[in-house]
Amino acid sequence: MGPFGTVLVVPMFPELRKEFDASNAAVGLTFSLYLLPFAVTLLVSGTLGERWGRRRTVRGTYLAYALASLICAVAPSLGLLIVGRALQGVANAFITPLLLAGLAEMVPAERFGRATGVYSSFQAFGGGVGPIVGGVAADVEWRGAFIGAALVALVLASSPPDGGPRTTTPALHLWPLLTRRMILLGVGFLLAAAGPVGAAVLVGVAARDELGLSGSAAGLILLLGAMSALALGPVWGQLLDRLGLRIATLGSSAMAVVAAASMGLVESGPALAIGWGIGGGVVAALAVAYQAMGATIVPGNRGGALSFLLSFRFVGHALGPIMLLPLFDWSYAGTFAVAGALGLVTLVILIAIGPGSSKLGGVS
Repeated sequence: MGPFGTVLVVPMFPELRKEFDASNAAVGLTFSLYLLPFAVTLLVSGTLGERWGRRRTVRGTYLAYALASLICAVAPSLGLLIVGRALQGVANAFITPLLLAGLAEMVPAERFGRATGVYSSFQAFGGGVGPIVGGVAADVEWRGAFIGAALVALVLASSPPDGGPRTTTPALHLWPLLTRRMILLGVGFLLAAAGPVGAAVLVGVAARDELGLSGSAAGLILLLGAMSALALGPVWGQLLDRLGLRIATLGSSAMAVVAAASMGLVESGPALAIGWGIGGGVVAALAVAYQAMGATIVPGNRGGALSFLLSFRFVGHALGPIMLLPLFDWSYAGTFAVAGALGLVTLVILIAIGPGSSKLGGVS
């Protein structure tokens, strides 16, 4: 639901401009004002969800998401549509942290990496399908996409996962998360998301503006990257189980740097399709490793720690295009090199903070 909802509106921009007689910048707020409230709420959503109870919170989240989607569907003005999108973002902030926290409690430690990889695969699938659903809805009736999202959320609310029993008494406050290690990890995730993990935005712009491809061709290239992440998620998770958290995180960071920087070397549409078809799956390894780290680093407040780190990630996703897209006027290859360099800083941070705990999951 999260990645799906994030990108759902992107193909609708022309229809929204016409419907509300608005500028590109104004319509773009339907994207950024979903992401920013989402990122801010993530700072506390996991901790609050642990306090309120995972199953009850997840159920309430889906109901809130359904209501926000209906607000979007019936919005008579762009302002109300933006309000609905912001509420969608706030609701979504409670989903991933609590579901992954539940996995960490329910899945045996030796299989937790694979479970995280499977979960990340579905996230990639949502991110790949979102633009397709949004595009089809834009051709027929854009409001239908939000009605569909509301119906799906209601179905999920009818039978939410129980989230698993906690193996420890949860820490119900945010302040224990404000450690030097957690903040450095958060900054690392922010830079990774702004750079290699968020490189799909750069790939899409490069396909249209630098290589002159059609919108459908650019969408297909992005879908290839998402499907690669879908297929490789469980593989990265299995490697995480075998190699341990630290080695897997360092290795995935290095791979993400290479994958992002290499996109600047392609000079044709087919080469970009092949490159991102591979690269999209490679950069997903870093997201898998970081999410596994977040769900295990603070056993007493799994959801809180994960949501804290994810907050940094989505701030990075919001800032990445702002920082990097203007660089295309300077250099095509250089833009992707800078994206890779941000991931290189993440790698340096991970090395600097030391090994920490490499234990995965909460069940031995």
